[in-house]
Order: sequence, then structure tokens, then C-alpha cells
Amino acid sequence: MFKPRNDLEKLLFSAHKGEIEVDELMQQLMDSTVFMPVYEKHQIGGLQPATDDKAIPLTLQEEGGSNVLILFSSPELGKDFVKNFEGYGGGLLAELKWIVEKTGTDHAISINPDNEVGIDLDSEQLKQLYMEHIESSGKKE
Repeated sequence: MFKPRNDLEKLLFSAHKGEIEVDELMQQLMDSTVFMPVYEKHQIGGLQPATDDKAIPLTLQEEGGSNVLILFSSPELGKDFVKNFEGYGGGLLAELKWIVEKTGTDHAISINPDNEVGIDLDSEQLKQLYMEHIESSGKKE
């Protein structure tokens, strides 16, 4: 049985059990902290200069060609999944809204893929969620 370890996992678990409405889940989702697996370049003997400081998040491509950004509610929950993707052993913890601000809304996201307590949002849902968050926080794009 799944045991939530943080606020986001408690939120997702409650939604999975039908204890909260989807609207409430969506309102809280953007302020939730997620783990984003990031590609780590391995340097041999420190001789290879870093040419790009940008983080490369784990993104998969669906059959239809659209990209899906892979996120997790905790690094522990992502360990088994990222083992299948060489170089993605590390990552960063950040609020979902920050990640969306940095990566945009032209892709889908999957939080806790292959886990019963997860959520998938296509690009339109992500865009709507982000716009609603901006409006509710009084920010302008």
C-alpha cells in the first residue's frame, strides 16, 4: 500500500481515493514541490569544459510526437523509473509553477508515471492550470 511521505503525495493520495475534488487538487498542484530528474554530464578527469549550463530535464516522446516532461513527488519515488535512463540519476526539487515558468506549456507533464498515485496533464490542461494560477495570484504574463 502506498504511504505518502510529503504534502504532494498526501494530496495525490487523497485525490486518488476520491477524498478531494479535482478542482482542489489543481489549485494546490502549482504550489507543490516536485522532483525533476536532470541529465548529468560526466566529465573525464575534469578535462572536458562545460559548454552548456542548462539543465536537461527528463522528457519522453509520446507516439503522437508530443513531449512529456517527467516529474515525481519525491526523488525516492523516481529512483526506479530513472534507472532506465542513463545520466538521469540526479535532479532538482522545485515548485511546479517555477518549472512551468522555465519549461513552458507546450508539452505534457507526468507526475509519478507508472505509479497509482500520479497525474498526467496534456499541454492544454497544463496551459489552463498555469493561466488560472497566474490569474489567482494576480501576476501578469
